[in-house]
Amino acid sequence: MVRSRLLRWFDEQDLQPRIVGEFDDGALMKAFGQVGIGIFSAPSAITEEVIAQYGVVAIGRTEAVTERFYAISAQRRLTHPAVVAISSSARKELFGQPAPTPGRRSNAASSS
Repeated sequence: MVRSRLLRWFDEQDLQPRIVGEFDDGALMKAFGQVGIGIFSAPSAITEEVIAQYGVVAIGRTEAVTERFYAISAQRRLTHPAVVAISSSARKELFGQPAPTPGRRSNAASSS
């Protein structure tokens, strides 16, 4: 999904990047970028981790290309402590939303 959005954004910016590789494995893609073979995209939420782990630099950022994350549960209410912790952390760290009160219904689907 991100690939098509990214290509559309390049087109809108009148950019024609020369694609030297396409990867299903994010770590392999970052390793190629690390050795200087090209540039790659990464979610803004993990910019600092990517920079620290791969020794790369961020060359730009756009809010025009987004990724969606979904947490799907068969239960109406999140009750398992680990699931509640993951959902709360994602809301806070990725989306800047306050954590829901434990035991209350939680829609974990969000965009951007």
